[in-house]
Amino acid sequence: MPVWARRLLALWDLELHSVRSPILRYGFSAVCVALAFGVALGLQHYQFRDAEVPVFTLAIAIATWYAGIGPSALAILISILLFDYFFTEPLYSFEISGKELPYFLIFIAWGIIVASFAAVRRRIEDRLRRTQEELAKRAADLEAANKELESFTYSVSHDLRAPLRHVAGYAELLQKHSASVLDDKARRYMAMILEASKRMGDLIDDLLGFSRIGRAEARMTAVNLDSLVREAIAEFGQDTKDRDISWTIGALPVCCGDRSMLKVAIVNLLSNAVKFTRIRPRAKIEIGCAEEKDDRVEIFVRDNGAGFDMRYANKLFGVFQRLHRAEEFEGTGIGLATVQRIIHRHGGTVRAEGAVDQGATLYFSLPRA
Repeated sequence: MPVWARRLLALWDLELHSVRSPILRYGFSAVCVALAFGVALGLQHYQFRDAEVPVFTLAIAIATWYAGIGPSALAILISILLFDYFFTEPLYSFEISGKELPYFLIFIAWGIIVASFAAVRRRIEDRLRRTQEELAKRAADLEAANKELESFTYSVSHDLRAPLRHVAGYAELLQKHSASVLDDKARRYMAMILEASKRMGDLIDDLLGFSRIGRAEARMTAVNLDSLVREAIAEFGQDTKDRDISWTIGALPVCCGDRSMLKVAIVNLLSNAVKFTRIRPRAKIEIGCAEEKDDRVEIFVRDNGAGFDMRYANKLFGVFQRLHRAEEFEGTGIGLATVQRIIHRHGGTVRAEGAVDQGATLYFSLPRA
């Protein structure tokens, strides 16, 4: 069917279902049967035998689909009468001969079956349409709420910077100029203020970064993951020069994504591995490709660090969620949440496997270039 015809039928369907007037609905049903009757007479005139059954059946189906159950019953009734009077022996009479009775009953049964199927399918389609509309509305509401939340997070985080800088700055001045008159307890309090200010500054910076990831426009290009991983490892060189870390880089494919975002994700994953392998005299960190499909690849980052309890794996990628005490391992609890947001923006998924004191493996999937 041509595109214009499908659009016309869809428009007619929408208009007819938006009209509640029974006159229009039942009138549409009568017009369908009248047109079918005219077509059947024309076909009979040109010696097309038994053509009236599919023609009337089509009229019943259209009346059921576009007008509803009541008009469908009217279409069945008028079709039966016309079929009996004009197409069943004896002609031009409502009597039915014994020879024509099975044929007449088959026509009635077929019309009712077609109308029933059309009505059921129409109800299912109406439910699907309503469900799609509801889902679209909820998706729009959720997107609006997310944008509002991100704007709120950005504004709050940005506005918190100034008073925090004042707190940290004046605490440092007080520590510098009054250290001689402060006792040990006061100096310890001052150190705690400065440490808390620094931690809050880190939280704000990470929160702003997390918010920017959701607001930034992704520029999709072909990204060589091997070179990206080696760049990220090179950035850890200065911080890890006093540690014994064994890096293993497997064959990594070229993926489709935003290079800057993917670098942030990989840096966060490697930083996570570096941090939690600090307890090992020799850290082992491996990056490789776990699975390749036609359109998607799964990359893993494995370490022999502290690991985690799989019962709490669902909290691993939550904002400010930590499975270890801050005294054991530093961090704000936003790094892996940022990774998840970046991978989700690329249409991929993230997951984790691990065990306490046996290391962890973090997986993420990306579309192949």
